[in-house]
Amino acid sequence: MNIKSFALPLALALAAAGCASTSPNMLAADAPRALPESGPVNVQWNDPATFAELRYSRNHYDAEHGRWLTDLAKYLRKSAEAQLPAGERLELTITDVDRAGDFEPWHGLRYQDTRIVRDIYPPRMTLQVRHFDASGALVSEGERKLSDPAFMLGSSPINESDSLRYEKRMIDSWLRRELDTAAR
Repeated sequence: MNIKSFALPLALALAAAGCASTSPNMLAADAPRALPESGPVNVQWNDPATFAELRYSRNHYDAEHGRWLTDLAKYLRKSAEAQLPAGERLELTITDVDRAGDFEPWHGLRYQDTRIVRDIYPPRMTLQVRHFDASGALVSEGERKLSDPAFMLGSSPINESDSLRYEKRMIDSWLRRELDTAAR
């Protein structure tokens, strides 16, 4: 075999490796652990290595890489700010996440990187919450365990092509209940 026959596959492999390395690794020492403080809702998160999404993933590369955690935190902030009464504040710490669906490698190589969404894999999230009223007094605090076992039923106002649509709908539902309860 000549060297030219190896040149193209080698170049493709190096290009693919270069693309993979640019994907953010949320376990890196310099990876963010909070959104920049801004407005009445602050969101931070514990070490993602402790999250069920990473501990039990059958595709560790996909679980560790990407922006899904910061995207969820940004959505949590945006949705909470839209529903939070004027002057009130929320401090949220994400302590666990298990996204809807899972990887089922037994389907073979064609599907080893495909998240399979079934009703047996509902989205789950655990948060530490501190809610303050307009005067700065603590309204409520504690751990909240979010889950949506019926996530595949009904329609979603969130974009159907959004890979976090089930988690976002779960967050919206929880915020409506949480802030409605606090208002009473």
